[in-house]
Amino acid sequence: MKLYIAEKPSLGRAIAAVLPGPQKKEEGLIRCGSDQVVSWCIGHLLEQVEPDTYNPAFKQWRLEHLPILPDEWQLKPRKGVSKQLSVLRKLVKSADQIIHAGDPDREGQLLVDEVIEFLKVPASKKSQVQRLLISDLNPDAVRRALQRLKSNREFVPLSVSALARSRADWLFGINMTRALTVKGRSAGYNGVLSVGRVQTPVLGLVVQRDAEIDAFVPKPFYEVDAHLLTESGERFKARWQPSEACARFQDEEGRVLSKALAENVVARITGQPGKLLSDERKTGQQAVPLPYNLSALQIDCAKRFGLNAQQVLDAAQALYEKHNLITYPRSDCRYLPAEHFAEGAKVTQAVARTQPDLAAAVQNADLSLKSKAWNDKKVEAHHAIIPTSKAASAERLSRAELQVYSQIARQYLMQFYPPCRYADRRVEVEIAGGLFVAKVRQILDPGWKALLGKEAEDETVGQLPVLKPDEPLHCERGELLEKMTQPPKAFTDASLLAAMTGIARFVQDAELRKVLRETDGLGTEATRAGIIELLFRRGFLQRQGKQIHATAAGKALIAALPDDLSRPDMTAHWESQLDAISRKAFNYQGFMQPLQDALPNLISSIQPQALSGIPAPKTAGKRRRKSSGSKVKGTGSTSRKRGAASGGKRKTSPAV
Repeated sequence: MKLYIAEKPSLGRAIAAVLPGPQKKEEGLIRCGSDQVVSWCIGHLLEQVEPDTYNPAFKQWRLEHLPILPDEWQLKPRKGVSKQLSVLRKLVKSADQIIHAGDPDREGQLLVDEVIEFLKVPASKKSQVQRLLISDLNPDAVRRALQRLKSNREFVPLSVSALARSRADWLFGINMTRALTVKGRSAGYNGVLSVGRVQTPVLGLVVQRDAEIDAFVPKPFYEVDAHLLTESGERFKARWQPSEACARFQDEEGRVLSKALAENVVARITGQPGKLLSDERKTGQQAVPLPYNLSALQIDCAKRFGLNAQQVLDAAQALYEKHNLITYPRSDCRYLPAEHFAEGAKVTQAVARTQPDLAAAVQNADLSLKSKAWNDKKVEAHHAIIPTSKAASAERLSRAELQVYSQIARQYLMQFYPPCRYADRRVEVEIAGGLFVAKVRQILDPGWKALLGKEAEDETVGQLPVLKPDEPLHCERGELLEKMTQPPKAFTDASLLAAMTGIARFVQDAELRKVLRETDGLGTEATRAGIIELLFRRGFLQRQGKQIHATAAGKALIAALPDDLSRPDMTAHWESQLDAISRKAFNYQGFMQPLQDALPNLISSIQPQALSGIPAPKTAGKRRRKSSGSKVKGTGSTSRKRGAASGGKRKTSPAV
């Protein structure tokens, strides 16, 4: 008997739908024909045990117990899944062949692998397990995936990476949360202070930005425009470019801080002749943006529709599982397999039927154009998020689902549009020994930007007159422009997600900043939304309109921790190492041992006095009272995914 173990029921049903019949549905499984069975997990069926399983004394939160370091890691069934685990236990015993059909990411790999291990599948059978990678639940796509099974052994590094992440999060979250909470009590803070290797640096980013805004003192700076007149009576403006001699009057961004200097320039150029130094023209083009991965989708939906990260993830998950209108939504890849190019006609027609507002964009698409998105070398376990060839009535979709679908579909349609072409012109003029520059850009052909409509920036900026070489110019007057420096902008959903994905910009260690690749960041595509929402639920972040700020409790938590834990350097380094493990470039022990060695020093460096006089958020207080001071359920738990019935996938723990 051939057994398929899917990650969740919806995926199991999609697999069963294309297998030979007849189908017979039973509790927790579907029999297909005479020798194939499809069963499933419900997200993670297993989770890390609580500390008191290793030692009953750990039920009490005491500093002398820390750090807690399990000698032999244990898993337990999640509450409410024992029936499904029993179904799988019987099936794996009778199966001749097992096919792993977890989602195509590191957590999906571990999710099924850990069940196979927990159920003690014999080594001989385990070595024959095959891997089924599905990123599109439509029947044709599932059939193609079934024809491309791989050995599950090829994905061992991916599973080891997820396992290391899970255990490290448990160690870090359990020990640091308990240490900070217990020390916080001594300072009068009556609440649970959850610490995690991702959530804490994210909170730290917001706390740091708030501090920069609060400490910001606006300063005036000055610019000078020259109002120029040509021989033929045409007028244009050019902006002063300070020379190196002015450096001592400028800030680090090159802004002139001396009003007297700027006034002197105005006086010197007014009524003076100008000499045309150069008149450069060049054309260029802006390439089509790549299709979406999850983070890029969340960022753009936040900007366009005001949706937060979790709303986008929930909508995308429904579009994938419930409606089958998009491919796998938790992808970290922005490229497509070359073979998908042939599906362009089917997919674009489905877009036109599902979202009539894009019908004209479909009509004007040139399906012979092939953007750089189709690149097999840049596609691994999963590819970019795109629409499927299935259509549905827009009335069946919620407002958020339709918005997210429209965003994904529009980005896909752009792949069949030409680049945006523009012409730049730069004029340099010398007046009284000073350099003045005028620049304009004109759009020659909007190309893919035609799909942006009103969102497209108007890049046609002004006009410059036709100038002859060596044409004499006259500066009618100089104009002093007084401006004020602006504070850093508070984080929003879009900018906080962008910070998490492009974390190298916030990393202080110069060497680490060099090592981090563009795709490295805080958390993963699938966990970032949950981490941000977790900080809101715990009362450490708050919204003020679209802005995100830290609460008093959030600021105090960061102040109580050593600086290393509130900066992204450590967790960005973790993500880099976890990625290296998945690529066989690093190993499990090399990742785990330094963390275990560092925990005692991290615990001893906590400064609880920063929490004195800070009231605990209501959410934390409620949870604290319920736990009666002994154990907070879920602290450090490594249950990473929720069942399909919950509408989500990952359950983000305090350890993250």
